[in-house]
Amino acid sequence: MLAQTTITAIATPPGRGGVGVIRLSGPKAFTIAEALTKKILPEPRMAGFRQFYDAAGEVMDEGLVLCFPNPHSFTGEDVVELQGHGGPVIQNALLARLFELGAKAAKAGEFSMRAFENGKLDLVQAEAIADLIDATSQAAARSAVRSLQGAFSTKINTVLEKLIHLRLHVEAAIDFPEEEIDFLADGKILALLDEVKQSVQAVQQSARQGQLLREGLQVVIAGKPNAGKSSLLNALAGNERAIVTDIAGTTRDVLHEKISLNGLPITLTDTAGLRETGDIVEKEGIRRAIKEIEQADLLLLVYDLSQGDDPLQLAQEYFKDHLDPKRLILIGNKSDLLEQSAVNDQYQGFRHVRVSAKQETGVDSLIETITAHAGFQPEEDTFIARTRHLDAMKRTQHYLDEAREQLVVFHAGELVAESLRLAQNALGEITGDFSADDLLGKIFGSFCIGK
Repeated sequence: MLAQTTITAIATPPGRGGVGVIRLSGPKAFTIAEALTKKILPEPRMAGFRQFYDAAGEVMDEGLVLCFPNPHSFTGEDVVELQGHGGPVIQNALLARLFELGAKAAKAGEFSMRAFENGKLDLVQAEAIADLIDATSQAAARSAVRSLQGAFSTKINTVLEKLIHLRLHVEAAIDFPEEEIDFLADGKILALLDEVKQSVQAVQQSARQGQLLREGLQVVIAGKPNAGKSSLLNALAGNERAIVTDIAGTTRDVLHEKISLNGLPITLTDTAGLRETGDIVEKEGIRRAIKEIEQADLLLLVYDLSQGDDPLQLAQEYFKDHLDPKRLILIGNKSDLLEQSAVNDQYQGFRHVRVSAKQETGVDSLIETITAHAGFQPEEDTFIARTRHLDAMKRTQHYLDEAREQLVVFHAGELVAESLRLAQNALGEITGDFSADDLLGKIFGSFCIGK
């Protein structure tokens, strides 16, 4: 349904630039734009040069005007783009003039919200717009574009079609118990249910990769002073980001660096060396390091191979409750000081890699270990995904498991139907397309129930 108010906002980033874009969307967009330019607007989707006037009739700015009549616009409403000069003073003055002419200030995301409400985008595509803007790697950007173009939505809708088809069979078995064939016992419904479960699992796998692309990993480098943590950060980042000296305790504060490893976005954090100290500043650095350790997705424990330290003993001392093979990789540094520098995949259940951060040997193996540890294996058709998508699919799987149990163990058709309904609701939350009327339309439109 088209909105009753007309909204406007600056569409280009703050600051100085050659061009600044202001958008109008709503029923009065064309009227307001004509009042601003004092001329008839150009033909739809054709750029026209216009001057922009203030309330006193003085020219404020000049530039291009483009019009997009509903429903053939981004929001599905009448939309006008004003392309003037990009200075913040003139942009804000134009915006204030549009307010005087009757437009309202758009809320954050309101253009995309209207596009969703008017059926131009589903929820996944609307979210993909923000993800594309915020992408921190080319792989993430490509995945966001695929979601924006509907790749993720298509997969979800395909599974929903299978789930609705399954529900139709279950509802038929319940509504027509006098039929000679027992639909709940003939194996067909069970086969369809298992097919839906497998389809959801396949989409989940792609979604997990998409979530990693969108959110990345919080990776914290920790260890004793002078173990080579800062050198390792520099080696992974590919530049001299952290100060490196032979003096223990050089790093006093946490240092964050955003990098991409084999396409996986990572926020890499270097921390102060962990030790007992009387230095007030170093104590604060260690306190901050511990806080980062508690919040990390993945911990890299760096230790000096030449000192003969036991990495597991260090891990137990430093991490205590966080000693988990799923969160911890052991990194033996300064392998150039030893005769052998082999890479060990496991160290008593923990992944272990030997490197020389100074010589940058073993770093490629470490990168592969980090991405493998995260389960990152992006495919060509990976789409961007969010935590809420994975949560919805997790709940969908739960309800499908419930339905299978009710079918196989209890042979309870009504309970199977209810679990499938909840599964469909959960899956439909992803695109925002589900409503109670959808199933009714399918029943009366495609299933010959009155035979």
